[in-house]
Amino acid sequence: MPANGTELKKSYLSEQATSPNKLGTFGGVFTPSLLTILGVIMYLRFGWVVGNVGLIGTLVIVTLSTSITFLTALSIASIATDTQVKGGGAYYMISRSLGIEVGGAVGIPLFIAQALSVALYVIGFAESLVAVFPMLNITLVGCVVTVAIGLLALFSTEAAIRTQYFILAAIVISLISLVLGSPLESAPTELVGAAPNQPKEGFWIVFAVFFPAVTGIMAGVNLSGDLKDSAKSIPKGTFLAVGCGYLVYMVLPIILASRVDANTLINDPLVMRRISFWGDAILLGVWGATLSSAVGSILGAPRILQALAQDQVLPRSFHWLGKEHPASGIPRAGTIFTMILAMIAVILGDLDMIAPILSMFFLTTYGVLNVAAGTERLLGSPSFRPSFRTHWFFSLLGAIGCVAVMFLINPLATLIAILLVGVTFIWLKRRGLRTTWGDVRRGMWLALTRSALLRIDHTPDPKNWRPHLLVLSGAPTRRWHLIELAKAIAQRSSLLTVATVLKTDDIAYDRLKSLEGNIRDYLEERGVEALVKVTSDEDPFIGGVRLVQTYGIGALIPNTIILGDTRELTHHGPYCAMIQQFYQARRNVVIVRDDEKEGFQRKHTIDVWWGGLRKNGALMMILAYLISNDPAWRSAKITVKMAVPSEAAAKDARANLEQIIQNMRISFQHKVIVNEQTSFWTLLKQESQSADLTMLGLAEPNEDFLAYYEQLSERTQGLSATMFVLAAQEIAFEEILL
Repeated sequence: MPANGTELKKSYLSEQATSPNKLGTFGGVFTPSLLTILGVIMYLRFGWVVGNVGLIGTLVIVTLSTSITFLTALSIASIATDTQVKGGGAYYMISRSLGIEVGGAVGIPLFIAQALSVALYVIGFAESLVAVFPMLNITLVGCVVTVAIGLLALFSTEAAIRTQYFILAAIVISLISLVLGSPLESAPTELVGAAPNQPKEGFWIVFAVFFPAVTGIMAGVNLSGDLKDSAKSIPKGTFLAVGCGYLVYMVLPIILASRVDANTLINDPLVMRRISFWGDAILLGVWGATLSSAVGSILGAPRILQALAQDQVLPRSFHWLGKEHPASGIPRAGTIFTMILAMIAVILGDLDMIAPILSMFFLTTYGVLNVAAGTERLLGSPSFRPSFRTHWFFSLLGAIGCVAVMFLINPLATLIAILLVGVTFIWLKRRGLRTTWGDVRRGMWLALTRSALLRIDHTPDPKNWRPHLLVLSGAPTRRWHLIELAKAIAQRSSLLTVATVLKTDDIAYDRLKSLEGNIRDYLEERGVEALVKVTSDEDPFIGGVRLVQTYGIGALIPNTIILGDTRELTHHGPYCAMIQQFYQARRNVVIVRDDEKEGFQRKHTIDVWWGGLRKNGALMMILAYLISNDPAWRSAKITVKMAVPSEAAAKDARANLEQIIQNMRISFQHKVIVNEQTSFWTLLKQESQSADLTMLGLAEPNEDFLAYYEQLSERTQGLSATMFVLAAQEIAFEEILL
């Protein structure tokens, strides 16, 4: 199924449940999240943190960092308790809230970050192992470990989770050994860890180093598709993991600061091994921390990839990555793909250059999740009814905190991450993906529209006037010139509605909506941004009047009606009556008569026949100016033409017209023609015979309007495209120009 312009028939696991959900809160959320939080930073860098900023500074850093993570956890809990979170974790949450483009723009970089994180953790494990056993080769160890954890994730999610239980046990043993340890011999006991001669890093630099330690809450969310009850397990497991992690990180600084001097804390990454009851338990903790993080990443990354593939976010050639094993529900294709990608990264070795960017992708995900939850709550949509309610302010605060920390950690990496997410978003937007689920964007636009409509003043304002157009086009393919001209006038700054009145009074509502959809698709394919309205009436002229009188909302109603002329003599009467009704309703009228042989194939010249600045004359000048700004008409030569009876009158007319055009600040040319003998209509045909568009004013409708219009039609025969303009709106159009 092509991705461009096609409707996704289903949302992978949202509509089908083929994976056996086996994991509970402890194994599926709490354990992987906590193990990622209690990672290598705790073992290898936490002493450095305490040595640089002291005990109080460390407690402040831990509290600030955990606060941001906690706010994000609140947002996750709010989204998770509103809907059943299927496979894909954070991607699923974001795409179902902010739309598939935003979800994909975050989900694709998040998958890459998760996959490369496997390599980062494996390399960290290999380096620490080689430090103890120098005879080993780092690359070889890394490849073996990558294959081992990949095979574990490939055949049994439960086995991988059970492996994490042993790792958790190793970490607990290492922490107990640390608590039961003793101070370093000959090391001064000082709670703030101050040292007079040791250069210290600044508070925010240390904060940036520590913060990634508390960003492990996605490890459990990524396994959402394997949970028995994601709405229950995700909030509960995430909060427990954050709470336990905070408790550990608040106790450890007290132990470190009371047993080791600041210089030693800064210079010895494995100082915990020296002050523990059983020093080698710290090595088990380090190895367990790196392996658990690697296992968590290799479990989560394929599920994000699977969700992206089944939602057709990935190109068609990658849709096979959405397949899963029918018995176990494991995304084996995605797991193999992730393992290969991680293996390549391990072989290449040094990933220090891209490591900060990976952290940015994780923080970007957290920030967008906060935005999603806050937006849903702020809009107050009836469909958003989470059992765990979070005020939108806390979600907004969490999003601001994520962005601030991103720039704090690495401004360049932040900009690169934002650029990649933006490029991915634009790519997905251009592909025109369609989904079967709604998202918050419609609610946002509705809220903004409601607020704007209530604030639009009903009093006409020349300064802010726009030609909001209603085009009575009939079948768009037959009268495309009307839509083409309306698009040129609207210029993406005015509202444009393409309307059709069907000649019948008995048509099903579903049929009308289907026709509207067809017309909307037709316009979108041709780059026309317009609203579409299809209605029906036994008499299409009466139907057109009813449509114009009732269409719109509040002060935002079409003020200018564009329609084609009628060549059927029997239609002249009801057609002119319809024009009179439009005028009485104070709608400007633009009638376009197009030569079917020529049309708008050439867009080189526009003649504006002018009779003065007020009403029709001013409106014609405005419309000509707007048309001239359209790319297709930009090179057109626009000439304001005026007929006078004598040379004396022509002299004054030229001076006045030149001054008016100069005051209008528009680059129109002008031509005053002395017409002493021939009729105006003969002069018109002589002067505008070669014009691509001729603009003429239309007299105010009265009881003789039918005769006037028939005479006008006859006298203007032979011209190419002609545009008759009738200004009816109660507004001083000349003030718009001067």
